[in-house]
Amino acid sequence: MEAKARLKNCPMSARKMRLTVDQIRGKGVDDALNLLKFNKKEASAWVEKLLLSAIANWENKTGYIENAEDFDLYIKEAFVDGGFQLKRFRPAPHGRAHRIRKRSNHVTLVIDNKKPLPEGANTAATGAFEEE
Repeated sequence: MEAKARLKNCPMSARKMRLTVDQIRGKGVDDALNLLKFNKKEASAWVEKLLLSAIANWENKTGYIENAEDFDLYIKEAFVDGGFQLKRFRPAPHGRAHRIRKRSNHVTLVIDNKKPLPEGANTAATGAFEEE
């Protein structure tokens, strides 16, 4: 069962974010968290929070809060799209103006489990909120 997490309007260029996301695509969740935790780039902090959010979404969706590590989670899809651009002007020599583009991006992570879930896995998550 897969779970998604999205980060929208991150104030960084998509190219910088893609360098970090390309490192973790297809890896196990534990390996990806280790890579992101000890990476010094600013993008790794954003992606680490997003990955933790995706894990929490998977736990909430399936109902297995205690033992998510037992199902061998991995990053199924990870991609970065460009977001909006703030356009500003900066003074330049001879009375001219140069355009400054402040870029942003959108990141999407999809995680999935390699080991199958037991029967009735997501009934634990949805059954908790039903009234009898």
